[in-house]
Amino acid sequence: MENPLHPFELHPLMPFSLFGLDISPNKAVLMMWVVIALVAVLLIKAGSSRRMVPTKLQSLAEMLVDFIRAVILDTMGKDGMRFFPFIATLFLFILFCNLLGLVPGSYTVTSQIVVTATFALTVYGMSVVLGFVLHGVKFLGILVPPGTPGWLLPLMMPIELISQLARPLSLAVRLFANMTAGHVILGVLFGLTLTGGVLIGWLPFAFTIAMNALEIGIAFIQAYIFTVLTCVYLGDAMSLHGHEAHAH
Repeated sequence: MENPLHPFELHPLMPFSLFGLDISPNKAVLMMWVVIALVAVLLIKAGSSRRMVPTKLQSLAEMLVDFIRAVILDTMGKDGMRFFPFIATLFLFILFCNLLGLVPGSYTVTSQIVVTATFALTVYGMSVVLGFVLHGVKFLGILVPPGTPGWLLPLMMPIELISQLARPLSLAVRLFANMTAGHVILGVLFGLTLTGGVLIGWLPFAFTIAMNALEIGIAFIQAYIFTVLTCVYLGDAMSLHGHEAHAH
């Protein structure tokens, strides 16, 4: 049976270098451009054909926009709407990368830890910069849990620091691990279908169909979780009291 991790390997589609730097495109880069083009076409076409009685495409775009707006308002309040373009772009990019990765012959961009880690570090770095811009040195108060007595601070502050540093790690690994694990299982089941013969091959094939349906749901859920946590981190940076609510 073929190595189930083989589909995640990346190889240059064509050699290309710039100033001695190898920037050869691969399937992941190609899929990123496909996702960007698809999302752009979807939203531009939906926005250019607005009607009182919305078309199916317009209804889909409006549902996505309303969903993202609701997530922002629930986690960050009205002030968080300033980040709507960034959060909407992040959600739609991750969602379409997850969904298109289920198409046979395509590539799941979010199965690469370097991609999810870049997203996670960008989000967390953005929240830290925002916190210092809005609050200055007072932003370091996130390292002090609410109601902590003074004598416990030397113990609690390192723990809170580790907790903060673990945020981008958990954010990156969660998305990467879920996308990778699901596709590995699908690959193994499909391999069993091909090698199992007519008599027993139908059983893993049935599981493959069920797993595909489950993976579609996971694609939405993982994009949603990443977006919610992004809003939470930015919301905590905007309001130093935000982490108190999450602590409770």
